[in-house]
Amino acid sequence: MAERKIFAGPRVRRVRLGLGLTQTAMADALGISPSYLNLIERNQRPLTVQLLLKLASVYKVDLDALQGEAGGLTGQLREVFADPLLAGEIPGDQEILEVVEAAPNAALGLMKLYRAYREQAARLSDLADLLAREGHETSIAGARLPIDEVREVLERRPNFFGRIEDAAEAFAERLGTGDELPGALKAWLKSEHGIVVRTLPVHAMPNLRRRYDRHSMRLFLSERLSPFDRTRELAMEVALLALGQEIATELDDLAFSTNEARRIGRFELARYAAHALMMPYGAFLSAAQRARYDLDVLRSRFEVSFEQAASRLTSLARQGAVGIPFFLMELDHAGNVIRRAGAQGFPLARFGGHCPKLGIHAAFAQPGQILIDRVEMPDGAAFVTMSRTLDGPQAGFGERVRRTAVLLGCDLSNAGDVVYDGALPGPVGTVLAGTACRLCERQGCLSRAEPPITRPLGLDEMVTGLSAFDFQ
Repeated sequence: MAERKIFAGPRVRRVRLGLGLTQTAMADALGISPSYLNLIERNQRPLTVQLLLKLASVYKVDLDALQGEAGGLTGQLREVFADPLLAGEIPGDQEILEVVEAAPNAALGLMKLYRAYREQAARLSDLADLLAREGHETSIAGARLPIDEVREVLERRPNFFGRIEDAAEAFAERLGTGDELPGALKAWLKSEHGIVVRTLPVHAMPNLRRRYDRHSMRLFLSERLSPFDRTRELAMEVALLALGQEIATELDDLAFSTNEARRIGRFELARYAAHALMMPYGAFLSAAQRARYDLDVLRSRFEVSFEQAASRLTSLARQGAVGIPFFLMELDHAGNVIRRAGAQGFPLARFGGHCPKLGIHAAFAQPGQILIDRVEMPDGAAFVTMSRTLDGPQAGFGERVRRTAVLLGCDLSNAGDVVYDGALPGPVGTVLAGTACRLCERQGCLSRAEPPITRPLGLDEMVTGLSAFDFQ
């Protein structure tokens, strides 16, 4: 039978040190030379079957302990070195295995330190968020992607860009769109820039919404898009050409730190300009006030989508012509926030938007319906919210529809000016929400997903509360 070779030098060394033996003493007992034992302990020589049996006979060593693999700890240590913080220190699998075998207690200690580091990093992040919401600047910041910078800048400031609004209103007046905006935009692109607009079938442009071919001077739009989204894509192209200077000036004022952030910001401002062209400020504000901010009336009157009309309501902040200061949040099924905006900035400190009780989460169970809620925060601040699902581009057979949900809200003091006031539930039906589970101290909340970081957990084996995370 072929002799099996096992390299287990660090484990042999631990046995020897545990017994308080020198290499010479152990080598004599095993019938080998001290130099050979030294090579074994350094994994330069294998442990043969004969040596394994001798170790078991002389020192009562468990053979499974010598031959076993520390697979679990090895995998955990591999996960540690996969952290981006250690990107330049990634060892090979063999090196990780050697660390685990040579010093398992040290490897276990390293794992505990790493877990503590991750937990503290999460807590610091939450505390930094809490301080920021209360208006305190902190120096605690992780690596941010350009999109994170753009979202942070746009969420904190009012969703109003005066230069773009003035230029868009003047351009719309010169254009004389009447009731046929898409046709007027196409005619302008053709006459002013020689650009022809074409709608392409899915098989010709399967992964794009819009593509401009500079060589043939053609703008291609996907047939997946709804008529409202096609109009917005047209308006974005026109805005980049006709309002390019105003967009560039507003972009300079935002002072993004990288070229990539600036590119993303330019796209966001182009979409804002498209809404300004589709729903000119003065006309839209007047219609909104007369209709008491009825979104269905507004989207029908301006031939836009629910999302476009809701987004436009958050930008009514022109000096001397101010609408209700609405704020908006859009998220997907998994709770990922896609965007946030507000006429006075998104009220993150007062409203948060991360509470699972909010109607925006329930909207997914009732697609296409507007859910009206009265929301009260722990500090007494109260809001009116309107939540509804949005369907993305048209899906083909066998494809799952991309569905998101949008929440439009305003302070409860403005409830009498909106058409949804009559649908508000009474005090008994008020949604008692919080900014986020980790910052909310409401007792007995059935929807709580995480314990608050501001209070210790109530670890009482004799008492179990309604919440999955009781706290003191």
